Amino acid sequence: MNPIVLVAAMAIRLGPMGPDAPAREPQIAANSSTTVLVYGAGHDIYFSSSRDGGKTFAAPVKVAETGILPLSRHRGPRVALCGNTIVITAVAGKTLAGGAHAHGLPSDGDLLAWRSLDGGKTWSGGTAVNDVPASATEGLHALASDGRNTLFAVWLDKRGGAGTKLYSARSTDSGATWSKNVAVYESPGGSICECCHPSAAIGPAGEVVAMWRNSVQGCRDLYLTTSRDGVHFATPQKLGEGTWHLNACPMDGGGLAVSPSKILTAWRRESSVYIDEPGRPERAIGNGKDVALAMSGSRTYVAWVEGTSVQTWVDGKVETLSHAGAFPSLAALPGGGVLAAWEEEGAVEVRRLP
Repeated sequence: MNPIVLVAAMAIRLGPMGPDAPAREPQIAANSSTTVLVYGAGHDIYFSSSRDGGKTFAAPVKVAETGILPLSRHRGPRVALCGNTIVITAVAGKTLAGGAHAHGLPSDGDLLAWRSLDGGKTWSGGTAVNDVPASATEGLHALASDGRNTLFAVWLDKRGGAGTKLYSARSTDSGATWSKNVAVYESPGGSICECCHPSAAIGPAGEVVAMWRNSVQGCRDLYLTTSRDGVHFATPQKLGEGTWHLNACPMDGGGLAVSPSKILTAWRRESSVYIDEPGRPERAIGNGKDVALAMSGSRTYVAWVEGTSVQTWVDGKVETLSHAGAFPSLAALPGGGVLAAWEEEGAVEVRRLP
């Protein structure tokens, strides 16, 4: 594959162009040897990688062609690295849902996993992660890795037919097999927020962390829980000092990052973007939606969308990353800095932030 070159601070553009298959919902991950990127286009999942910390990327390759691939409002594929193994997850189905609120989603959606042992040249899968078929129809999920053998996935699940719940599964063999599903949280109100994506992370001691938007007595706030074994979860903790009273779903989750010293979150309440470390006061940093977060060394990076622009906040300094972008994703680089990826004009843009 011929590399696509990223020149200095300019952005690299990846992906199919045109109205029939715009590149959507990019996600990015990195370790000491490889940087990987995944996105959706039409019914297809595409993958690209970099061996030089994001200075160049290989031409994208197709991982899989699905029947129905949700690609709106933080739906779409996720990617993680387990040593030399690359794992991609996505919700896909074969039958289009009907009704006024179908939103192009599959009525039989499952959370599927694909894995590659050769740097993305070939892929096996997709293996179902949800153990109740057609329970992941909303298409919203998150994937995290400890960088070695363990993966942790969380998703919005509709099994039982009574409201939306948060479910999870772990893999301890780099995505070859997945555990029995675990109910992370069921809202006392009957359903968590129905259309907001969850977030996931694995801490340095192997603890798993999940964040989601709840729905309790008319309030749509972010909650967080942790688990040492991926089976028994701590009492959920509401994030932030304020409350968002909203009789609707904002279709917007947040960002989550874990370091050896802290858990950090970033998310939207009404029109404001906040950073929040559980147990400490929240901090408003801007206005907008679709928030992404990463920590690299001692530095904190946040990206979000304000109007049609992608904004970044790096240790208190706000700059415009793009004037026509959407749905940013951030990944910390082991050597320092982060890579940002976002949608722009039917393609995916990638840029390194120092």
